[in-house]
Amino acid sequence: MPTENKFFATGVTLQAARANRVYVAGPMTGIADFNYPAFNAVADQLRALSYEVENPADHGIVEGAQWADYMAYDLTRLGLCGVIALLPEWEKSQGARLEVLIAERLGMTVVNAHDLVTREAV
Repeated sequence: MPTENKFFATGVTLQAARANRVYVAGPMTGIADFNYPAFNAVADQLRALSYEVENPADHGIVEGAQWADYMAYDLTRLGLCGVIALLPEWEKSQGARLEVLIAERLGMTVVNAHDLVTREAV
């Protein structure tokens, strides 16, 4: 076994590989259509700018799933990203606040989604 592989586990995503991946975060609970239109619009704009996007709205509504089930899955997707893009009023969301806390602890770039889209489009 080569020495250079000894410290890497299969499936670990290194920071350089996460740099162009963006996780979209924002409020869903209590918002019409779970705020999916806002999530999808930002995800589409970021994909058009060549970002790889993790969009929690992509999984849709899963029969029998509870808030914790969605969060458990979404947090695994967050960990694959280097940037978290925040939708308006994200701070009112318990889930988005948790995602931002984790993103900050992982050293991810935390940015307003609108700012990221407009900055890249220039």
